[in-house]
Amino acid sequence: MHTQPDLSRMKRDLTDLVGINTENPPGRELEAAQRVHWLLASEGFDLSLSEYKPGRADVMARLENGPGPTFAFNTHLDVVPAGDGWQSDPFILREADGRLYGRGSCDAKGPLTAMIEAMRMLAANRGNWSGTLLGVFTADEEIASEGAKFYAAGKPKVDFVVVGEPTSNATFSAHKGSLRPLVRVHGVTAHSGTPHLGDNAIYRAAQLLKLIEGHHENEVRCRCHPLVGSASLTVTRAFGGHADNVVPGACDLLLDRRMVPGELEADVKREIDQLLELARERFGVRAEVLEYRATTGGATETALDSKIVQVGLAACRTHGTAEPGPFGFQGGCDLVHFRSLGAAGVVIGPGTLEVAHKPDEFVPIEELLASSLIYRDVALDMLKAGG
Repeated sequence: MHTQPDLSRMKRDLTDLVGINTENPPGRELEAAQRVHWLLASEGFDLSLSEYKPGRADVMARLENGPGPTFAFNTHLDVVPAGDGWQSDPFILREADGRLYGRGSCDAKGPLTAMIEAMRMLAANRGNWSGTLLGVFTADEEIASEGAKFYAAGKPKVDFVVVGEPTSNATFSAHKGSLRPLVRVHGVTAHSGTPHLGDNAIYRAAQLLKLIEGHHENEVRCRCHPLVGSASLTVTRAFGGHADNVVPGACDLLLDRRMVPGELEADVKREIDQLLELARERFGVRAEVLEYRATTGGATETALDSKIVQVGLAACRTHGTAEPGPFGFQGGCDLVHFRSLGAAGVVIGPGTLEVAHKPDEFVPIEELLASSLIYRDVALDMLKAGG
């Protein structure tokens, strides 16, 4: 007989975790990492903390239980800033209408709570599985995935991973990646009364912008993936000029390039360079990439016929998900960093992205409970004793 989740304990855990403010920026995940360490300390796991920067920490739990593959649960400790517009304190979990409200309740302290509960059930029932069970709970997923990148840099062995993000308990097997080049367009300053003596960087940027728009329309958006949709290129910020009466000598453009699985970062960077070169040849625009801003990382997918995708779909179906997937994320997440280690993986979790970054974020209690069972069953299936 499988052990069952304890809902009142899960509510207590989620109350504690939501109560620890891990808004990113600045993150300050250390206290949440210590709390997870404490919650799993009595369950027989080997536990460690990696404080890779002051106050920024990952927490790892490991349970070796005979021969077999290494299976990891992963989600993140940080949350987006609470912002305004909440009906109650975002850091005090509130229950109403079958929902639990609070910042991080679904993204991703709800999945974290359910994973901890699944790990307790697996630890209490070791006769049913064989292999190594990991919990890898990381910092900074919301900005640059520093925690997951730090973990992956150690090249740990991971065969399979379930990443916790709000998916309404459906199985997601692919996600987009992102690159953010900061492009500086150069001009020549002059008195605004004699603009012909300068070269207006904002006009030059406008010439480049038309090429960027055309590149998106004619090429980038035509790259389509069955689960995540189209790749994209857009401009999200523009800054130019330094005085009201001076022809601007520089204009900076922040580009946002979303990649689909199969696109490589190196190829996309080369395309950006070619775009700037085209602007130079066609219009005499002088532009350069100043830097690539930190992002969560590249795009990835796990093959639909791989065992973990099929097991994920079956577990979601068993525990009440009407449309179990497979689907793909429009955004990024930490799955790509586990894929870089050779792990096959899926993204599953309670709650929906539609409320994740908004005021009055919530997780449905029924989904929270069901997700712990989904997590338990996926692990049991991937770690079948003797399998």
